[in-house]
Amino acid sequence: MNLTIDNLTIEVPSGTTVLQAANSLGIHIPAMCCGEGRSSHPSCMVCMVKDLESGKMIPSCAMPVHNGMQIQTHSPEIREIRREALELLLSDHVGDCEAPCRLSCPAFMNIPLMNRLIAAGHFQEALNIVREEIALPLILGYICPAPCEKACHRRSVDEPVSICMLKRFTASDNERRMKNLLPATHENGKKVAVIGSGPAGLSAGFYLRKMGYTVTIYERQDIPGGTLRYSIPEEKLPRRALDAEIACLTAMGITMLTGQEIYAKRFEEEIVPGHDAVILATGDPIENPLLPFTLPADPDGNLFNRKTCVTSRPGIFGCGSAINSQQMAVRSVAQGKLAAIETDLYLSGIKPKRIRSSFHSAISHLLPGEVEEYLKESLHGNRIQPHEGWLHGFTPEEAMLEAGRCLHCDCRKPVSCKLRILSDEYQANRKRFSGPERKRLTKFIRHDLLVYEPEKCIKCGLCVEITAAYKEELGLTFIGRGFHVHIGVPLGNTLREGIARSAFFCVEGCPTGALSFLDQEEGVEYRARFRMTGKGWEKIGNY
Repeated sequence: MNLTIDNLTIEVPSGTTVLQAANSLGIHIPAMCCGEGRSSHPSCMVCMVKDLESGKMIPSCAMPVHNGMQIQTHSPEIREIRREALELLLSDHVGDCEAPCRLSCPAFMNIPLMNRLIAAGHFQEALNIVREEIALPLILGYICPAPCEKACHRRSVDEPVSICMLKRFTASDNERRMKNLLPATHENGKKVAVIGSGPAGLSAGFYLRKMGYTVTIYERQDIPGGTLRYSIPEEKLPRRALDAEIACLTAMGITMLTGQEIYAKRFEEEIVPGHDAVILATGDPIENPLLPFTLPADPDGNLFNRKTCVTSRPGIFGCGSAINSQQMAVRSVAQGKLAAIETDLYLSGIKPKRIRSSFHSAISHLLPGEVEEYLKESLHGNRIQPHEGWLHGFTPEEAMLEAGRCLHCDCRKPVSCKLRILSDEYQANRKRFSGPERKRLTKFIRHDLLVYEPEKCIKCGLCVEITAAYKEELGLTFIGRGFHVHIGVPLGNTLREGIARSAFFCVEGCPTGALSFLDQEEGVEYRARFRMTGKGWEKIGNY
């Protein structure tokens, strides 16, 4: 069969679909309801293309090619059709792409994953997750005002999860805290100066060092710590905690130079020429006269771009209270990481991309009965209070119990969910076709492995076909008719009975977060029990 797709001619065997032909040409057509080796049964309608001969829109995943076909895959009209298809799917979708706690965290820390790891006793892994976004978890565990806890859905049950104390717990053990501090890359031979050792400066230094930079932090006081040391009383932030975090940075190879007054002349004659880039984390500009003498202001009188931390001088960046005075320490820490990233992009010769928030589906409040659904994954009861008091914090046993109170209201596939990816790409409006009332969220759990959330399902039927292919005794099937149809186990049986052998493949094949592993590590372990052969995935051993 000969056909033309986007003015490119191709010859393919009879029975080939338009989608497969386009893939052969390297032309990407979005699709959600089809999978490799699976039959085509269009339901998402996101793969629509235009048949130029008839002028009609057709689903490329199910339409076989014929001789002389002329197909158009991208145009404003096609884009609008796809966006509308996504918005129709979203009108029936119930779930949070990201947990409210994470969205409210200025550093965007992956709080639900931290909780799951702590609850499972994987304390080092939990600290590693925390440090992806927060360089100073021990410090912030004491002083953060915890906007994440104010957003926690658990508040509607009893009390929010003690997120800040759990964050502090991950870094409370000295041996654990000192692990995995070496640079993630080889030394790159470039030097960066950080002026100021407050929360923003320490954070910037941490992430730059992880990237392989030689980092020197200059502090005008005799002991590093900035406002953390000199503005916060001991009873709120024990100095042992501050010193322990700074010890981590010096162990990484960061040089701390104290008693260093950086005036304008020294800045221009020593600091700038002696380094490839400079980050200003000097605190409130009113208290530090260095900034106005070193940086020209923009037309609005600003010294920094508050969204990117860049200045009008190439190679000089800023973060923390130098940009916004009187801000939360956690926001300064987040800005320190952003300044480090922008510095790395600059020194790597990469032009920064405009930062835009990803598509997010949200449940603004829980409906009656939904609390019970969330509690299926959680421990019941009020907050765990540390036996030895707030200053001492949690013991490992207390931390595991408190982390177990997390409702896990995040989506466990926030990166791989095709509905989210495409809704973001096509700028879909999730409320365009939403009705006055939404469906009530439900969860079905196979306790040792996975969770099924029907209100995230798009009824593509891939899991039904997968369970049949792996010859499950019961498998999954469509239940009901019309708008009320849903995927379930026949005859009212449990998820464990329906998916005995094909759980991994169902999770892998599901295009949304409707089917996901309870624990990412469990999914990786399950995955390791299979191997790819010429016949596809085959099981290793008896699992």
